[in-house]
Amino acid sequence: MTYDVIIIGGSYAGLSAALQLGRARRRVLVIDAGKRRNRFASHSYGFLGQDGKAPGEIVAEARRRIEAYETIDWIDGLAANVSGAVDAFEVEIEGGERKTGRRLVIAAGVTDDLPPIPGLRERWGQSVFHCPYCHGYELNQGRIGVIAASALAIHHGLMLPDWGTTTLFTNGAFVPDQEQRAQLAARGTSLEEGSIQEIAGRADVVLTDGRTLAMDGLFTQPTLRISASWIEPLGCSLEETPMGMTIRTDAMKQTTKRGVFACGDIARPAGSVALAVGDGAMAGTAAHRSLMFPDL
Repeated sequence: MTYDVIIIGGSYAGLSAALQLGRARRRVLVIDAGKRRNRFASHSYGFLGQDGKAPGEIVAEARRRIEAYETIDWIDGLAANVSGAVDAFEVEIEGGERKTGRRLVIAAGVTDDLPPIPGLRERWGQSVFHCPYCHGYELNQGRIGVIAASALAIHHGLMLPDWGTTTLFTNGAFVPDQEQRAQLAARGTSLEEGSIQEIAGRADVVLTDGRTLAMDGLFTQPTLRISASWIEPLGCSLEETPMGMTIRTDAMKQTTKRGVFACGDIARPAGSVALAVGDGAMAGTAAHRSLMFPDL
């Protein structure tokens, strides 16, 4: 059977795209490897109606509702390769199974590459974060550390005083100029320009000079990495952003490959659950319109 649309990725963006297409009574296949970007976090915040819920619960409930639509199929697996063209795409699933579809929606997500600081990755999603809007409120205006990984650290340093007393650890990754130092001072952000040895306790920053600065939470700037190797060979152009590589799309989430749409974190430089759901809805409806009006 040839599906109307194959969606690669069954997290927030992919589920949202599937919902639009299922409600349009189109034949849809969702292929999901089960590696949500926010799987390390115990709670998800900032998504209307779901604020404070466990991320896995949000996805599980959404999947149950999606699978109730009789035209939607689901495969738990990894898309190992994708080829073909509009009306004749082929997706090879790890293990050898192949599926064909007329359109594709790529919602495969990204990987966060973190600074190589001992103890940082183990606390990712628990006391180390990247999005103030997602996790800043729960720090209760406490002590917040920003660990610089790139020049984007200045944005964290300037934003986070709205959520607590902020210290920017430059750690050799970012050197603010005089104008930036003045901006940080005006916002009340302290500067620590020594090197970090490790992260200990909940969010304690241990410096190489022997000092330990206790924090209630930490923020850093991960680099986004697209794991799927088949995206560029398929014909989808990538673009470099200050946060890493993403798939280039237009306002309707159409990629540079006709018949292929992309949504969620893989197609935007900064994301959240709410933004991923909106992206998915746009990609799903755009894919549907392309089936109805292929000449446009």
